Amino acid sequence: MEYEEAKQKVIDELTKKQKSKSKFYFNDLSKILEMKPREAKKIVNKLVTDGVLEYWSSGSTSMYGLKGTGKQAGAEHEG
Repeated sequence: MEYEEAKQKVIDELTKKQKSKSKFYFNDLSKILEMKPREAKKIVNKLVTDGVLEYWSSGSTSMYGLKGTGKQAGAEHEG
């Protein structure tokens, strides 16, 4: 799967699901991409680098979401 195709697939799926949740585990993204974790990690890291996804960590849990969505997005800009 090419990067652009993978990118669109992730955006489409997360957009559909964001009514119910805005943060997703890496395993969710791996399933969406239908890739093994090692292959999916390369794509996910590039999506974060390109600003498509944002990485979120609570310290014990790491999650990903579309940039600018979810409750966290608003809280980050309050200072």
